[in-house]
Parts: sequence; structure tokens; C-alpha cells
Amino acid sequence: MKRTLALCCLVSALAAQDRPLTAREAEKLLPELLALDVRTPDGFAKSQGLLERLRGVPLPSAREQKDWKKKFEKLWGKGRELERSGDNWFWGDEKKKEPRRGRYIVAGGDAKKPKGLLIAMHGGGVGSGDADSSIGAYQSAANAFGWVVIAPEVLEKTERGWTDSGTEEFVLDLVDCALRTWPIDPDRVYFAGHSMGGYGSWALGAHHADRVAAIAPSAGAPTPILERTPEGDKIVDIQEGIVPNLRNVFVSVYQSLDDPNVPPGPNQFAVLRVREAQAKWGGFEHHYWEIDGMGHGLPPGGTVAHLEKIAPRVRQPVPERIVWQPALGWKRQLHWLYWERPSTTTTLVADLDRGANAVRISAGKPVEGLHVLLDERVLDLSKEIAVVVDEVEVFRGKASPELGTLALTSLHPDAKLQFVARVPAFRAP
Repeated sequence: MKRTLALCCLVSALAAQDRPLTAREAEKLLPELLALDVRTPDGFAKSQGLLERLRGVPLPSAREQKDWKKKFEKLWGKGRELERSGDNWFWGDEKKKEPRRGRYIVAGGDAKKPKGLLIAMHGGGVGSGDADSSIGAYQSAANAFGWVVIAPEVLEKTERGWTDSGTEEFVLDLVDCALRTWPIDPDRVYFAGHSMGGYGSWALGAHHADRVAAIAPSAGAPTPILERTPEGDKIVDIQEGIVPNLRNVFVSVYQSLDDPNVPPGPNQFAVLRVREAQAKWGGFEHHYWEIDGMGHGLPPGGTVAHLEKIAPRVRQPVPERIVWQPALGWKRQLHWLYWERPSTTTTLVADLDRGANAVRISAGKPVEGLHVLLDERVLDLSKEIAVVVDEVEVFRGKASPELGTLALTSLHPDAKLQFVARVPAFRAP
């Protein structure tokens, strides 16, 4: 009898999973989904089952899509907010004797309608560097432009602290929390930093190019790739995942020729690569500010003079062309592309062909798991859509709006990167 009852329960559970979710059932899954950290293998694996179930909920009308977006907006509002000013910790509670971790300083937080968000990254290295230096350098500049400025401190003080020990994820969490805390336009998020912070703004700005409008590295460069020669080390390239991704991000680089800490070679070479990319792929708007006599200090006019070059810039959430050289296994969405398992050895170039209602992608390598994200800003969903990869048509058909894709692109509170449909950019087995 017990075995029969257990079998019946199992059959009922499987049948419930097979049938489409009702709207009420789907809504109950959303908080569970948004609570997952999909950057971790465990969080990503758990999200896949939830998202697959949500894909069974169609969103055929604009009204339904709008209603579900409002539900996500409401859920976003229940998430973590930041302190609006002062010196703070992201994790831990001293009163509860929990270890504190993730220091960040906020200034300009009293603004009711800030005109933008600046993430100011400090310099330093092994065992050195703190948020006080960057808030001191960038606070007055942020105030001049009406921005909220957040100065995080790296979680571990290493040579490349901004990409070590979870600091990169911490910075992205701060951006998400800031969008909940203040009515900031997500098209006006900027990364800047001096010395090691310059490296941080290059690297994080490139890795998350769909989240920023511009970057302003100062006296700091992306990691060069060196080749040993009889005459000494020679720069032959820049670390992967940096230059190609910056096609749609304005870059303003400052460098002094007599800098004893960060010699000009790496930044000069990085800018050369930017100009080569500009000639090859278009875009890549940039400004290189090179002078002599300032050593490792700030530029003439300080950070105000540097940031005024990026202040007018606005992000393009849906660019006509995307160039993507993935650097992180957990960075799966870039603008209107989604890659389940991004390859760090591949450079994608994806173009919208609005006349043909198509997407054309060049990769030169297999791109299994790559999808094109869609809504009315990308292509006409009322018509057949084609996807061509390396001159081979891999998909042709209608795209059906559904809740799974909207949920997939709603894991952060940036409404301009939400999409309602997706089609494969690979030929299914």
C-alpha cells in the first residue's frame, strides 16, 4: 500500500512538472530564481531547471510582457540596497560578531536624482591600497557631474586585486544594489580608477561592457603579454577579453610619459590595439591623453578634467554590432547575446541586419549554446527571423516571447537588458 502511494505521488509530481505552469505557479518561482547566484556552478545548475519550466509560460501580448516586467521590478525593489553615504561593509555584522568584508565608501548619496553612477577604483598592489584614496581623488569630480560615487576596496590586496578573490563579483553587486538604492539611469554607469584602479577599470569595463557607458583608466593599463628577446621583454599583445569587448564603450586613457610606476608602454600598446580594432570593426571611440612631467600623479586638472571627457557618454544597451571575446565563464549575457558556456578562446562579431530581419555572426569556431536575445528593439518579432553563423544559416523561424527568457535576462535590476524571446545561434543536434 505504501509503495503504491509513493508511486502515485511520484507520477503526480512528474505530471505536474510536464504540464505548463500557471501564471500563479510561475510567479511563486521567481523569488527562488532571483535568490540564486548564477555565477557559481551550483547556482547556475539550479537556475536551469527553473528557467526551463518558466519557458513554458507564453507572453504573446505586449500587455502580458509589461505586466511581468512590473513583477520583476517589484521583486528587484525587495533586494539589497546600499547605505546612502559613509564608510560601510557589504558583508558581516559587528554586533552579531560576524566578520566584516567588502568595504565600500559612498559619497553624493543624498542626491534625490543622481545623474549617474561612478565606481571609483583605488590603486595599490600586494598588501596595499584602500578605498580612502579613491574617494579622496574622485569625490569632488563626481559631485561636479551630479553622480553618486562608490569607492569599493578590493577583497584581497594583490597585484591584480580588482579581478582576484571575488572582487569583480563584488563590484557588480554594488552596481546592482546602487540601481535599487537610487533612481540611476543604467545607461549612465561609469568605471574609473588610478594606477591599479586604472587596470581595474580597463578589465571590469571590458568584461562587463554591456553594463557601462564609459571607462576612464588613469596611470593604469591592462595586463600586457610579453615576449622575451635578447634586447629585453617586448609587449606583443594585451590580455584576452579586454580590447575587443570595448567596441561600444567610450574609453578615455590618461598616461604620463615619465610615470615610474606604470611606464607608458602598456597603455600605448593597448591604445594601438584599440585603434586597430576600430579600423577592423568600427566603433571603439576613445581618447588618449598623454603628457610628460606628471610622474605617477593625477592629470592636470585632476580627476574632474579626466572625467569630463566621459561625462556626456551614454550606454547603448542594444548596439547594432557586438564584438565579444569572453573572459569569464559566468558572464553569459552581453547585450542581446546569451552564451550558456562562453568560450574564452573565441571572438564573436554579431551584426543586426534589420533589412533582412536577421542576425549575422562570425566566430570561426563552434558556438553551441549561443542564443540571440530578442524584443522589438532588436528585430521584428512579427516576422520570420534568420540567424547566420559563419555564412551558414542555422535558424529560420518565428521567435515566441516566453517567461523563461524574460526571467533569464532579469537576474539583475537593469531593465534595459531585459529581453522576451531567444533563438539559437547554433544548429541543434
